[in-house]
Order: sequence, then C-alpha cells, then structure tokens
Amino acid sequence: MLFKQFIAEDIILTIGLPVPFDLKVNKVMPKLYEYFGLIIMFYCNEHEPIHVHGKCQGRESRAEIILINGLIHEICYTSVAGRVPLEVNEMRFFQELVSCKADEIITKWIDFFVLHKSITPERINRRLK
Repeated sequence: MLFKQFIAEDIILTIGLPVPFDLKVNKVMPKLYEYFGLIIMFYCNEHEPIHVHGKCQGRESRAEIILINGLIHEICYTSVAGRVPLEVNEMRFFQELVSCKADEIITKWIDFFVLHKSITPERINRRLK
C-alpha cells in the first residue's frame, strides 16, 4: 500500500493537483541551518514561491526568494500569521544567512520538494558577513 501511495503522489504532483495529506512523502519539516540560535527550515507542505522560515524561541519570520528569469531578483522578509516575529537581532542574523545562502536554499528546495531528497542540516558557528 505504501508503494502505491508514492506512485499516487508522483502522479498527482506531475499533473499539479493538491496532494492529500495522507499521501505526502515528505512529512518531516527539514531543518536547513542552525545559525546563532536560529533554526532555518522548510515546512513539509510548502508552496511556491521559494521561501524559508526562521524560528527562534517561539518567534518566527519568513524569507521569500523572488526569482526572475532564473536569477535571484529580491528577498522579501515578512512575519508569519499567528506568530510573534523574530526580534531585531534575530532578524539581522536571519537576513544575513538567507542573503549569503540564497543559492543553496534554492538548490535545497528543488532537492526536497521536486527530487524528494533528504536534507542534511548545517550548523554554522561563525558570522557569514
């Protein structure tokens, strides 16, 4: 039965219909990075545009990577509905990491959501600037 669910999901994803929750292959919330107390991650049920969530002690903000013709055009930072946003210093670290790692984030998005590969989190212990 599980094998049929994987096949069913691939067919549903190929034709672009919503995937019922019980058919999802990636039920984990992959953590991409740990950076000065922040956790940068995807949710398992994400949607385009490409974006990541930055979390720290119950606070959360979001970074959306805007691509035009396959190139990074802009990164927009927003709060997440129903969540307290990151504090000023946390947001500075979040912006620093997403700006420096945007190309990697895009690659990890494709690996996880399109190619169904697992993501190995990276702990960064030094400033990226």
